[in-house]
Amino acid sequence: MKIAIGGDHAGFEYKQKLVQFLTSEGYEVKDFGPSTDDSVDYPDYVHPLATAVGNEEQEMGILICGSANGVAMAANKHKSIRAAIAWQEELAKLSRQHNNANILCLPARFISYEEAQKIALAFLKEPFEGGRHERRVNKIPC
Repeated sequence: MKIAIGGDHAGFEYKQKLVQFLTSEGYEVKDFGPSTDDSVDYPDYVHPLATAVGNEEQEMGILICGSANGVAMAANKHKSIRAAIAWQEELAKLSRQHNNANILCLPARFISYEEAQKIALAFLKEPFEGGRHERRVNKIPC
């Protein structure tokens, strides 16, 4: 599975570790940056990642910033993106099962790296249930 990953300076450390971890788990990971922990503007990294997921060049995405709010807001501006914030495994699973989320947004300042790792795996492995949820997901775009 092709996974896009990115974020901002607050998520840099977790991003670096997740790239290595997900690669070791057999995922093909494309890093959209940033490449250092210097202060950056997250939309500069979110928009290229969301475009790649929206165009299906990448199957899923993971964005990491301090609160996850900024990256989620920016990603959700893209028509075919359903970016979900999750700080627990169950939220990540539900975002896939019920909302067919295609980008996971992690709040690095509010979860441990170990939690981020578990949440990311839960998100990537959980299937969309379809059925009644498909109808609802189809009503999301404006």
